[in-house]
Amino acid sequence: MELASELRYGEPMVDEHTLVLVISQSGETADTIAALKECRRHGATIIGIVNVVGSTIAKLADHTLYTWAGPEIAVATTKGYTTQLAVLYLFALYAAEKLGRLQKAEYSSLVRSLKMLPKLLQETIDMNYQIPALAGRYANQSLFFIGRNTDYAVALEGALKMKEISYLHAESYAAGELKHGTIALIDEGQPVIAVCCNEALCDKTLSNIVEVKARGAKVLALAFRGNRKIVSQADDVIFIPQIETIFSAALAVVPLQLLAYYAAKEKGCDIDKPKNLAKSVTVE
Repeated sequence: MELASELRYGEPMVDEHTLVLVISQSGETADTIAALKECRRHGATIIGIVNVVGSTIAKLADHTLYTWAGPEIAVATTKGYTTQLAVLYLFALYAAEKLGRLQKAEYSSLVRSLKMLPKLLQETIDMNYQIPALAGRYANQSLFFIGRNTDYAVALEGALKMKEISYLHAESYAAGELKHGTIALIDEGQPVIAVCCNEALCDKTLSNIVEVKARGAKVLALAFRGNRKIVSQADDVIFIPQIETIFSAALAVVPLQLLAYYAAKEKGCDIDKPKNLAKSVTVE
């Protein structure tokens, strides 16, 4: 993974044997277009993953995968994010099958799980009716989001959405990095949002929850339904339905986006059109 705004300044390791996936909701993002052109100059093949049909990236790419999210009214669009994830999941499964990395039965099982996402997303929303109250309880000061592996990626999006639409300071950290300095910022009553949906690493994240609680933090955890360990450690828990761990990000990110939504609503912010942001970033 490379940040588009940084790629062309770091002598990218790209040649005619490289496939580059260029991701942009609007298809008009200036730094992403510049990165695309730099990779093309080095001979790479480009696949654009965009929502807007006929956009610049769609035209410049060798191949285009549309997310078909429909018109994006909100700047911080939830459907834009989740459909991008779905396309990337599909691409990963396709590549794994073609390269022989998955047995046929495993591939079929993962495809079935992926097809369940719309139903499980709705279930996630329906079962978490308490999110507006949790937003009032946690989103009233600077927040820390923590997670490991795929959960860290979810935490990054959760913190970004909180900053974008509620204007609250929010930062995301890899949970294993807390002891390398960040834990010095944990004081009494500090809200910490802990994502714990990667079951192979759940015990490790739980140890981080214990660490921050020992220093007075107030912890809101996000975990799979039925996780009893998390209930015994966190102050509050948001649950998501069980699904294959590699697809958990698609479910886990929605409650965090809703948390940001209700925090912004409580503060009276313009949720669809946050200050200083534009739907399409057309300058570097």
